[in-house]
Amino acid sequence: MESTNKFPKKFKDVSLEELRDKVAEFAKVRNWDKFHSPRNLLLALVGEVGELSEIFQWKGEVERGLPNWSSDDKKHLEEEISDVLLYLVQLADVCGLDLGQAALSKIVKNAQKYPLRD
Repeated sequence: MESTNKFPKKFKDVSLEELRDKVAEFAKVRNWDKFHSPRNLLLALVGEVGELSEIFQWKGEVERGLPNWSSDDKKHLEEEISDVLLYLVQLADVCGLDLGQAALSKIVKNAQKYPLRD
């Protein structure tokens, strides 16, 4: 089955644990841990969400898969989404939370809150 993603996959599957470990090591070797309080990480995350929002700000509605976007625009989007994900993973780690389990629990909670209708 051929992928509809125009960017080549560099990783088959990447776990949240692997991302957590890589971003923690990245910060540790640069001695940035002292700056990575929950508050600072949250503010950095909000800043990255703002940058992500700017990409869509004046585009109106866009189609799934972004068929009318240039490869440069898609690459920029990919980078900003990645920044958001990495800060979120790092924030959860610094707070001592298991982000994957929390997300799975939230899906179950949402399914109970919003049951299927006939």
